[in-house]
Amino acid sequence: MKKTIGLWIVGILFLLSGCGNSDAQNTLDPNHLIIGVTPGPHEEVMEQVKKKAAEDGITIELQVFTEYVMPNIALAEGELDLNMFQHKPYLERFSEERNLDLVDVGYTINFPIALYAESLENVSELQEGDRIAIPNDPTNGARALILLESAGLITLEEGVGVEATVNHIAENPMNFHIIELEASQLPRQLEEVTAAVINSNFAIEYGFVPTRDSILMEPGDSPYVNVVAARAENKDDPAIAQLMEYYYQDDIKAFIEERFQGSIVPGW
Repeated sequence: MKKTIGLWIVGILFLLSGCGNSDAQNTLDPNHLIIGVTPGPHEEVMEQVKKKAAEDGITIELQVFTEYVMPNIALAEGELDLNMFQHKPYLERFSEERNLDLVDVGYTINFPIALYAESLENVSELQEGDRIAIPNDPTNGARALILLESAGLITLEEGVGVEATVNHIAENPMNFHIIELEASQLPRQLEEVTAAVINSNFAIEYGFVPTRDSILMEPGDSPYVNVVAARAENKDDPAIAQLMEYYYQDDIKAFIEERFQGSIVPGW
């Protein structure tokens, strides 16, 4: 009987120990963070933050992704602690569609989306039947359509807002062919179309300067500010607050303003 009671107590202690380890595993390491970014501005800004954190003995490991799907999958699966590459509407839609428990925990930078063309100097030079490429993901696709509507190129159905798709185009007086392509491929496909709406991070990576090379640009006060994403269980983790203190310092803001000359702006 004593032996049975002893085994029972050991079992209870083992279970309690397991629960304690689980809680510990859910806590981020404040001295070593693994953060997913896309190439270009997000990576460049985080390299500056990384240097500042290193001065205090904190290691930031950056993993660079060249598309928009895997950074959220890797975060949800625990391969990353945080990621920085997307705006809130994209994060919310992606999380809902994939049933992921991801949340935004801070603001980073704003990438005004823009329309580019190899042979045009002004949006007014577009001709009837021209081919215009836009991102094929729902959020950035809607954003691109809203940009085209702002220039009077198309009219969307009333009230569709950020849910807009090509099926919501109510008027297309110049019969543009709207072609949906993967966002990261748009710069490479520009020579195959008349014009393309390209996210600034991919445009800059390809060598474009949005304020110089685009023929139509989203206003600087766009609501599509990029965010820091985390698993919901970590949203109040002190390691995140510590990271954002480095990110929001004045010299990081000055770096963004000097490096990108208004093509990308601080989101805080």
